[in-house]
Amino acid sequence: MSAATRKEWKEAIIEYSKELKLPAIRKYLEEYVQEACQRDACYEEFLAQLLQKECDARREASRYNRIRLAQFTHKKYLEDLSIKDLPEDAQKKLKILKTLDFLREGRNVILAGSPGTGNYAK
Repeated sequence: MSAATRKEWKEAIIEYSKELKLPAIRKYLEEYVQEACQRDACYEEFLAQLLQKECDARREASRYNRIRLAQFTHKKYLEDLSIKDLPEDAQKKLKILKTLDFLREGRNVILAGSPGTGNYAK
């Protein structure tokens, strides 16, 4: 296969990825082609890895967009929570909350407290 032909194929892939709206394929094509050539990977493995990268990028973008569209006024992280300030029963339940099992189970979590709880910084 001549170098010109390889170049033409890469250009075609770039154009197809633009038309099909596959930006991760465009971004990582050259890197994955070189890696596949070095490892003498089969075409199916190369294609699967490239498509996996596209799927991962879409999942991340989707997660980011869901958070953005939720229009949360403040972002709160479990790492920023002062555990010692929580009541004893809440400290125990926090361990369960941190596992994020409720997400896999499709369950909701309601965090409630006295009026004004959490509205000020110490």
